[in-house]
Amino acid sequence: MTAAGLVFSNIHDVNIPEMTAQRTMASLPFGGRYRLVDFTLSNMVNAGITKVGIVTHNNYRSLMDHIGTGKDWDLARRSGGIMILPPFITAFNNPRAGKLYTTRLEALMGTMEFIARCKEELIVLSDCDMVCNLNLADVIEQHEKNAADVTIVTKSADLGRTVLSGSETIVYADDDGVITDFAEYTQVMTGEQDISTNIMVFNKAFLLNMLHNSISHGYTDFYRQALPYSMFNARFLIYRFDGYYAEIGSLAHYFAANMNLLDSKCRGELFAVKDRPVYTKVRNSAPTKYGHGARVKNSLIADGCVIEGSVENSILFRGVRVRKGTKVKNSILLQDTTTGENVSLNCVISDKNVIIRDGVNLSGHETMPFYIAKGKML
Repeated sequence: MTAAGLVFSNIHDVNIPEMTAQRTMASLPFGGRYRLVDFTLSNMVNAGITKVGIVTHNNYRSLMDHIGTGKDWDLARRSGGIMILPPFITAFNNPRAGKLYTTRLEALMGTMEFIARCKEELIVLSDCDMVCNLNLADVIEQHEKNAADVTIVTKSADLGRTVLSGSETIVYADDDGVITDFAEYTQVMTGEQDISTNIMVFNKAFLLNMLHNSISHGYTDFYRQALPYSMFNARFLIYRFDGYYAEIGSLAHYFAANMNLLDSKCRGELFAVKDRPVYTKVRNSAPTKYGHGARVKNSLIADGCVIEGSVENSILFRGVRVRKGTKVKNSILLQDTTTGENVSLNCVISDKNVIIRDGVNLSGHETMPFYIAKGKML
């Protein structure tokens, strides 16, 4: 069977309001040169998917700038390719006229025309709030082999020890991997449980029937109404993913996921997987320049940076400048951040085009990093 992809770019914007005020979650910079959408698109392209629709809501200009024609993911095609799907609004006989979607199910309802026009027999749904290198081809193969109507990719987590955002969905399944129920995560839950990654494979016909049924019954919630009420006389299975997975559910999660890349094992599970590269928009930048006396330790430094001070356990995006006497430690500096001289930064996230003046000392904590908004001067 062939498959088409459907990507939700804005569903989790509320989780990091500091960084999504002027961009979508999908276009959030990550790891020195990537955006979160790169991992979702790469998973799909590596599985042979050549038609991908990206569902948008607002603030999607930066996402469009990053994706462009889709050529960097081999999705610039005459037939299929990548398509931006603006939020669907109709004023005809609609009590929600002029309002954008507020739930995952409403967003799906707005893409029914795209789904119906797909010639592919399978539809792969995915969010953009996670970082993983998933063998999606294996998920699709299992879906077909077991004659499933829906396959949901899950990640096992110890609810008593894992720090979660609070918006996760627990998926219950029997010993054969058949899904029996869904539940919203609450802090009183404990033990090892399967958490939905929000990556799913649907039979196209089943998905359309589910959406029509949801409209006719006035459903608004995907996990609490649409899916549970469609399970009767249907086959719902799980696919347990055991590779590296990081959910970006808060600013602290974003900080931790980036810092994990300083571990060679995590980098290997993401970027050194055979036949499953992570694609991104290619830029032609000059190499990073290290000045006399510069000191860099255990850090990821992108192209086009100028380092004259000290950088340790940090991630620097393109065009960052660290001047003399400045110490950057345990921090993430996004594109074109410039520091003055004798600056001290610890557990800091600076957004794009930030200027930090001479002598400034800033310190946060790994559980509450100090954030500097885009374009600010301190």
